[in-house]
Amino acid sequence: MSFDIAVRVRLGDRNIALACRSDARLIALIGPSGAGKTSILNMVAGLLTPDDGHIAIGGRRLFDSKAGIDLPVADRHAGYLFQDLRLFPHMRVEANLRYGRRPGGRLSQEDMLAFLGIGHLLHRMPASLSGGEAQRVAIGRALLSAPRFLLMDEPLTGLDRERREEILPLIERLRDEIGLPILYVTHDLREAERLADLIVEIPDR
Repeated sequence: MSFDIAVRVRLGDRNIALACRSDARLIALIGPSGAGKTSILNMVAGLLTPDDGHIAIGGRRLFDSKAGIDLPVADRHAGYLFQDLRLFPHMRVEANLRYGRRPGGRLSQEDMLAFLGIGHLLHRMPASLSGGEAQRVAIGRALLSAPRFLLMDEPLTGLDRERREEILPLIERLRDEIGLPILYVTHDLREAERLADLIVEIPDR
């Protein structure tokens, strides 16, 4: 699957842009806080409308300002892992995983539970999870939405070194075994060098 993204948006006094065309399995967007990395993910997801440009993933055009194409969020089939995870605090893990589940995903729920090693967490509440456990549950929920690609916004932020070393191999397995293209935001160059086939720097404009 290929990425073909060329978008631009002006937010306040800041111009945010990305131009990237690649068959990379995982593209890392790296840059300082406030450079607009999350805004780029939001444009790809359909949560923020670019001023102009186009977005195509796997040959499927999600947005094209010239052609008047702007697919709704649900029709883009993005699995979005937000930086703050957004697990519902009043719902057990099992209910969090069910939320937004769609048929046609690459993994069944049973396969996803085995892949992520979270079957034993189904009856737990989010507040009782460690940072690494909560991250795996959030990844599981994204995978159950039958995504065609994954958007990951600084998934290791806030994790201690031990938890980071727990999640990094999991992201490598997502990249290598599941076959979903990943657009990955980080400010950590070493993290990007370990995970990415392509690193794109987003300057602070």
